[in-house]
Amino acid sequence: MKIQEYPDRELLAMRLADQLASELKNCLLIHPWASFVVPGGTTPGPIFDSLCAVGLDWNRVHVMLSDERWVPEDHVRSNAKLLKTHLFVEQAAGAKFIPFHMDGETPESAAPILSERLAEEMPISVLLLGMGADMHTASLFPGADGLPAMMADNAPLVVPVSVEGQEPRISFSGPALAGAMAKHLVIYGDEKRRALEAAQSMSPVEAPIRAVMDGLIVHWAE
Repeated sequence: MKIQEYPDRELLAMRLADQLASELKNCLLIHPWASFVVPGGTTPGPIFDSLCAVGLDWNRVHVMLSDERWVPEDHVRSNAKLLKTHLFVEQAAGAKFIPFHMDGETPESAAPILSERLAEEMPISVLLLGMGADMHTASLFPGADGLPAMMADNAPLVVPVSVEGQEPRISFSGPALAGAMAKHLVIYGDEKRRALEAAQSMSPVEAPIRAVMDGLIVHWAE
C-alpha cells in the first residue's frame, strides 16, 4: 500500500482523474475493453467531473459500480444517478454502463446471475474505491450478515448484502475487488486516515478494506 498526499481535495481530484485516464488508456492499448469499477456517494463526483473531459475511446470502457442499493437506476438513492450526472457526460458520454439492478429480482436472486454475467469483465482493469470510518468499502460492512463468506477466497464475484437499518444492497465481493489490476482508494480527513492505518493490523472480516491493500494506492487530503 502506498499513500499519496495532496494539499487539497481539488488538486487530488484533478491528478487522480489524470492517473485513472492514463491507466484506462494503457489498458485499451492491449485489450479490447477496460473494466472500470467506481464507488457511489458524493466523494468521487469532482473526480468524475475532471475525468469525463478526457479524450479516450470511452465506448470501450465498461463502467460498473463497486456496490449499489437495490433500487431502480432513476431512484433518488441510486448510485447510478451520480454516474449519469458527473461521469457519463462530455467525452465520457459513450462509456458502457453495466448496472446491477434487475427488475423483478432481489439481491439474492440477482447475485448469481450477475456473477456469471460479469465473469468476462474480470479481473477489474481499474478500481476506484471509497472507505468509511468503520473501515467498510463497497457494501462490505463489518458486522454484515455473512461477511466472512463475502471475503473468502472462493466467494462469488457479486454478493447480496444485508445490514440492519439499511436498504438491501448488492456488492462486488472481497476477492473480486482484491484482484483488480490497478487499485485506488480516496479518503479525506484524519479520522479516515487513522482508520486505514488501524486496518493494516486487522483481518478483512474486522476491516473489509484490508482485503484490497496489496498494491493499493491511497489518495489522501485533509
